[in-house]
Amino acid sequence: MARYLTAVAWPYANGPRHLGHVSGFGVPSDVFSRYLRMNGHEVLMVSGSDEHGTPVTVQADKEGLTTRELVDKYHRQLIDDLYGLGLSYDLYTRTTTANHATVVQGLFTALYENGYVVSQTTMGAISPSTGRTLPDRYIEGTCPICGYDGARGDQCDNCGNQLDPVELKNPVSKINGESPEFRETEHFFIDLPALAESLTSWLQQRTDWRPNVLRFSQNFIDDLKPRAITRDIDWGIPIPLDGWRDLAMKRFYVWFDAVIGYLSASVEWAVRSGDPQAWRKWWNDPDTKSYYFMGKDNIVFHSVIWPGILLGHNGEGDKGGNQGPYGELNLPTEVVSSEFLTMSGAKFSTSRSKVIYVKDVLAEFGPDPLRYFIAVAGPENNDTDFTWDEFVRRNNNELANEWGNLVNRSISMAHKNNGEIPAAGDLTEADEALLAAGRDAFATVGDLLAHNKFKGAITEAMRIVTLANRYLSDQEPWKLKDDPARRDTVLHCALQLVADCNALLTPFLPHGAQKVFEALGGEGIWAAQPEIRTVSETDRPDYPVLMGDYTVEQARWESTPIPVGRPLAKPSPIFTKLDEELGQAGPAFAPIVTD
Repeated sequence: MARYLTAVAWPYANGPRHLGHVSGFGVPSDVFSRYLRMNGHEVLMVSGSDEHGTPVTVQADKEGLTTRELVDKYHRQLIDDLYGLGLSYDLYTRTTTANHATVVQGLFTALYENGYVVSQTTMGAISPSTGRTLPDRYIEGTCPICGYDGARGDQCDNCGNQLDPVELKNPVSKINGESPEFRETEHFFIDLPALAESLTSWLQQRTDWRPNVLRFSQNFIDDLKPRAITRDIDWGIPIPLDGWRDLAMKRFYVWFDAVIGYLSASVEWAVRSGDPQAWRKWWNDPDTKSYYFMGKDNIVFHSVIWPGILLGHNGEGDKGGNQGPYGELNLPTEVVSSEFLTMSGAKFSTSRSKVIYVKDVLAEFGPDPLRYFIAVAGPENNDTDFTWDEFVRRNNNELANEWGNLVNRSISMAHKNNGEIPAAGDLTEADEALLAAGRDAFATVGDLLAHNKFKGAITEAMRIVTLANRYLSDQEPWKLKDDPARRDTVLHCALQLVADCNALLTPFLPHGAQKVFEALGGEGIWAAQPEIRTVSETDRPDYPVLMGDYTVEQARWESTPIPVGRPLAKPSPIFTKLDEELGQAGPAFAPIVTD
């Protein structure tokens, strides 16, 4: 048994989530974590709502709310969306907690004392119409290196190079389209060049990472510059230094406090779980593995900058230093980045009205079709275009016709002929081959999941489903009334494959897996789901979090013999076919518009 930290990107609390968000960070991280738990490993899956920075203040103004009211509103919506998807967080929290502020300030202090933070006067981007600071990511222009039109003020997503807003050609504000003004301002920077040698040495050992992660990381590390970690804004975590802590318009830059959230969420989880030091097993034990899930626009924050912060805290940068207050913290084992889910070739974007919200899809179709689509057709290695036609086709032809049909007809025939799970008699070569395929699939699919190859994993699981359907068609148990022993053997083998395939598909389809388990006569919790809990913190308002007890589930990553004689009821369809017209017209909440 091993121990794993699943660190999931923090969604921004300035609006509801769209499909592009959960395809990158949500479903893949949950599939990975559920597989690991089924395989007997210890897992800590953490994340939360990212609630600081200029974007939330801008959105609050738009909606006529205070900033606190806005983040409370969208944190709750995020909780509901992720709960509806069944994402099995051990803790999904938020960045506006006292605990998070304490951890952020602790890491900053360690970096500062070890000499990895420097003060610089820089040119800050200001909105002429509001006088507010514009975050780097809210400025777009032409990349001065590769000429990409649409580079952000901090990074070019095309070439992966680190940028400064003042370097962009023709920079404009993404908020209102005006050209920013640049004024002198003093800020703290993390001295990435002073960590370059240590980072490069560490990164050179990450040879098994996804190619896009390595490419972006290498481009970034080849041109390291000091990176601002403070901003002129009144919404965020104060800087814990004399001469700074009382400044109303100086706070930590939102990206700096957000990446530290993985650690602060682990600390909060430990406290809420009754053992305040439990987080150390996931952060100080070098045998623990840590996997970080996000979209490709967040790669370098997790593959270079966050490791740099950790090295600086540990006193392991080029300048050396002392260990910070959290001991020797583990660096990421792997950064698992997905590409973009697009609509008609354009990135999902709320600001550009190219968006389908998770809450609408869940309300209309439930979680299984969406989780299945993301797993089998999501942007794992390439940008993937979402279409309603493909969504309907995958649901109807694969989820309902293949998997749902296997479950329904196998259990229906056993219920009709036996009323229970029948015993197997003498096995033929075809029977043995089918049962062996089911058993062997756990190693094959498990290896793919362990290496975050989700498309390959679910494709292999569905191949076994197809084998089982073909077996039933070939053996024709409905024609074996005069040979009940053979009929029962065929049905037993088919039901065994239903149970095996259900286990193989549980990480992808936990809601449906629970229903299949019950249709096979099972009782209790097969696949545990997260819970929405209200928690308290001293001198702060109560707030909702996602937590869960996943030790109670019965799901295991192995072929378990089905219990002969267990009663079977007449099954109801587990997966519903969608109207084919939906693929052409789209649903009412996101109709297809043709030019």
